[in-house]
Amino acid sequence: MILGIETSCDETAAALVTREGEILASVVASQDELHARYGGVVPEIASRRHLELVTPVVREALDRAGVGLGGVGSVAVTAGPGLIGALLVGLSAAKAIAWARGLPLVGVNHLHGHVASLYLKPLDLSPPFVCLLASGGHTMLLDVRGRRWEDVAVLGTTLDDAAGEAFDKGARLLGLPYPGGAEIDRLAREGDPTAHAFPVARVPGLDFSFSGLKTALLYAVRDLPPAELEARRADLAASYQRAIVRALVERVEAALVAAGGERVAIVGGVAANSELRAALPAAAAAPLRLCTDNAAMIASAARYAEPLAPPDALTLDAYATAA
Repeated sequence: MILGIETSCDETAAALVTREGEILASVVASQDELHARYGGVVPEIASRRHLELVTPVVREALDRAGVGLGGVGSVAVTAGPGLIGALLVGLSAAKAIAWARGLPLVGVNHLHGHVASLYLKPLDLSPPFVCLLASGGHTMLLDVRGRRWEDVAVLGTTLDDAAGEAFDKGARLLGLPYPGGAEIDRLAREGDPTAHAFPVARVPGLDFSFSGLKTALLYAVRDLPPAELEARRADLAASYQRAIVRALVERVEAALVAAGGERVAIVGGVAANSELRAALPAAAAAPLRLCTDNAAMIASAARYAEPLAPPDALTLDAYATAA
């Protein structure tokens, strides 16, 4: 089985996954409450918290799976992209385990991990398909032709903010707590999505842009007295969410035509959004617990990547941005 470790942002996660894609254990320790007071993730604080949590989380995953390290055949870890300090904590832990046990080590691209969440049982989706990857740090359209990362082509990406980042920044403008995406989704159910006509950017090709939408929300709320903002908050949230979802869905539909595909999948934290799932009812999506950052998806991706044997595994390094 594969021991996966994920520490790219503010979740410390470990999982045990079989070569066939069955999840034996998946443990995620979230730092949401720790960062909520700052309105977003503070990289140095996240790194220090990972240091405290990584060993207990790995131990808990092994306990839940009912195995010891002697039952692990390889170790997988997120190498990037992500917060470099956070990544180094997980990478150091993975190297230590691999070296101590003489196990092969697989460095996984975090984006590949999100796509590979679709390959876990019981979904176990087979390519080809067009995939919308939407999270706090990335928004991309991918043409997935095989299960290796080398078989995935980028059709479009964001020119500025990621969709998840737009949700978080919008929530902050509306006075909602962090993490903002879930809060906007919850509040939007009480509002009218047609109350405000927020713009949907239409840039060339299959790329995205959310900065203009964020500015439009800023202009809509900045001059409202507190009482009026409170009265309109649900409508603003619903209209803002509708604009983000429209932008994503329109690009997905265009990508299907461009790639000549028929099937769509959605992954990443934004894939948990209820309106996005309703707008793409035929899209394949991993269970909600696998949409946000987790280590099961990292172990899944490792099944289709080349491992490094000791001592070469010690040369693996972290990277903050994708090449």
